[in-house]
Amino acid sequence: MSTAAAREGGGGWRLEAYERLPSTSDLCAERARAGEAEGLAVLAGQQTKGRGRAQRVWLSPPGNLALSVLLRPRTPLAIAGQWALLAGVALFEALASVAPALAGDLRLKWPNDVMLAGAKLAGILIEGATDAAGRSDWMVLGFGANLVAAPALPDRRTIALAERMPPPAPDTLAERILAGLWSWRAVLRQGEFARIRGAWLDYAHPPGTALSVDCGGARCHGYFAGLDEGGALLLETEDGIRRFQTGEVMLGAAA
Repeated sequence: MSTAAAREGGGGWRLEAYERLPSTSDLCAERARAGEAEGLAVLAGQQTKGRGRAQRVWLSPPGNLALSVLLRPRTPLAIAGQWALLAGVALFEALASVAPALAGDLRLKWPNDVMLAGAKLAGILIEGATDAAGRSDWMVLGFGANLVAAPALPDRRTIALAERMPPPAPDTLAERILAGLWSWRAVLRQGEFARIRGAWLDYAHPPGTALSVDCGGARCHGYFAGLDEGGALLLETEDGIRRFQTGEVMLGAAA
């Protein structure tokens, strides 16, 4: 049986650390449905049934990061995507702080994957539920980072931090993420999303980077043209600028 140790995390988080879990996000969602207050954070030393986007398996062996947090934004779904960018900024800054020598090779890929030298190092899965008024009732942000090992995927490059440097302990990275989330959460609640958008753009691939985006079963190819004021992706295509609020993005020829 897994064991847990509860303590205060970065900011005001209630951090529960487990040796082993099927899924940190599933536990957070279960607690959310049971009425758990915002601020729960769950860290697992090993995750056996983790998942990524589109229900892909996300491997989390011992030494990699598996962290999920529970939020209750109570905001309209139309702006829920702003939390995705906020989470990406917090993850990027945490990784840059534990790997300062590699910070120049880190980039954000929309909306919240962190790439190291063009390969996927870390990502975030966001799940949630709405209330009767159509607002975001609860939201779980699941963070995964390849610290000691990276899965081999058929459609994209992956990398582990251990390939470039001695990796930090997962709880060290988790504390940095939680502290950053708490700070950026306050910025968003003050209505200053423009600051988050600006930070995200500072950390992203430069304008003109070749991208492709999932377009209902096909792929739309083009070049990164920034974000609109709400945080949607802008893609420069042969037919002009296209705007995406959701969609899986691939870099360059890997699309």
